[in-house]
Amino acid sequence: MTFASGSFTPILTNSLIASRLWTPNWRNGVFSPFNMVHTFASTRSRLLKNKNHYKRLALSSCSRSFSCQSAALSDINSTSHTVSSNGHLRYGRLMPCPLQNGPPRVEHLVVTKEGPVVEYICKALDLPPLYVEDLIQFGAVYYALVCPKPPPTASPEQIKVYEEVTDPSILRKRTSIKGKTVREAQKTFKITRADEIVEAGTYLRVHVHPKRFPRCYDIDWKSRIIAVTDDYVVLDKPAGTSVGGTTDNIEESCATFATRALGFSAPLLTTHQIDNCTEGCVVLARSKEYCSVFHGKIREKKVKKLYLALAAAPVPIGILTHYMRPINMAPRLVSEDFVEGWLLCQLEVLQCKKVPLPRSEIQRTYNLEDCGWALKDFAYECQINLLTGRTHQIRAQLAACSAPVVGDSMYMPAAIAEIVCPGSNPFGKNKKLYTNENDNSLAIDEWIAQHGKEPSVAVGLQACQISWDGGKHCLTNSSAQATVFAGIIL
Repeated sequence: MTFASGSFTPILTNSLIASRLWTPNWRNGVFSPFNMVHTFASTRSRLLKNKNHYKRLALSSCSRSFSCQSAALSDINSTSHTVSSNGHLRYGRLMPCPLQNGPPRVEHLVVTKEGPVVEYICKALDLPPLYVEDLIQFGAVYYALVCPKPPPTASPEQIKVYEEVTDPSILRKRTSIKGKTVREAQKTFKITRADEIVEAGTYLRVHVHPKRFPRCYDIDWKSRIIAVTDDYVVLDKPAGTSVGGTTDNIEESCATFATRALGFSAPLLTTHQIDNCTEGCVVLARSKEYCSVFHGKIREKKVKKLYLALAAAPVPIGILTHYMRPINMAPRLVSEDFVEGWLLCQLEVLQCKKVPLPRSEIQRTYNLEDCGWALKDFAYECQINLLTGRTHQIRAQLAACSAPVVGDSMYMPAAIAEIVCPGSNPFGKNKKLYTNENDNSLAIDEWIAQHGKEPSVAVGLQACQISWDGGKHCLTNSSAQATVFAGIIL
């Protein structure tokens, strides 16, 4: 990830020292994404003491409900375009939602004096209180009892800060971490309330620019509800939205907006995921108990998912088998040959028929990207039974077969590169054999570079049906009766 310049320079504000730390080594998974989404453990009260004498200067973010009309999306506070003395943008509120995501900015702090978390972040990062409260509401602020170990790329100054705050003589004085190993104390959790108190030595990670989903505010969410029962809700997820949110934004998610549309007091829970750029059937649980039950059905392979994919080239009927590199980072690399430790990916192509490409106005509506594919008159609509559920699986497998999904700005450029220059894919049919590991690693890096960015809104992929318990529960989204993503090619 890219961080703002000067992000790691210590700041002195009214005798408050905020030690900005390092860029987390995302490639090597220094911070587990599973840790990031945990809520506070029962022991959090040792760290975050809810003191009544701390008065909030503004409304609590916990009681706020965000709303924004699509017409107001461009009504951005004029101060958001000005620059403050520290070189960053001036901030007002997270709402209204901007049409475009800003540059990533993630700040890493170590608290030096106990106090309200909002107040500390405001002083350390020169942010207004309401903006920080919005970040907490979005789930964009994390804490750990003990500062995580810096990556190899950390500067001497950053390493010095880490060594100071994790010195055994310092840690022994902190009652909040007694009985915990250092590794346990370094786990990250979300800050969930704006009035929380953080103690000295606490590590904070602040996602100043959360990933935004403006399309959430354009959707008639009630019209996307397929079924409602006492246990679950089935949603026809719109493309360009996140099922359960991201690491830094749980507010602008399908689960949140569907909960509000139905007027539920308890939040709907995510049971499974589909890509942001994919639309279609998603099951949301109404309780933790049913969420656990549905997870069990997925593990036991009792859940069947059918997809419609609009491929740029014909795809053979039958089962496609690949193996996916077990690295939780896009693009997802797949190999036709077995690779030790890689994950099995299988899908079954049930049908493949030639259809006209989407009309130009539909392509504009869904922000379908051209991606440079030569043949633009026809596409191939494939009905797919997903046998294993890996992230980006259908998109990665079809691209590996030289039949990328229409509009897939991430995988189509790589597929084109392999067609133009066979052997570019070090895991494809025409792969080259390398005599040393360095050459092989270089080829993999070059192959990754051939991939593009994640699609902005939609690709030609729809989760058209989901069923479980042998078909006892079978839900189909209404648009699947037509064709790929809301009947766009009719």
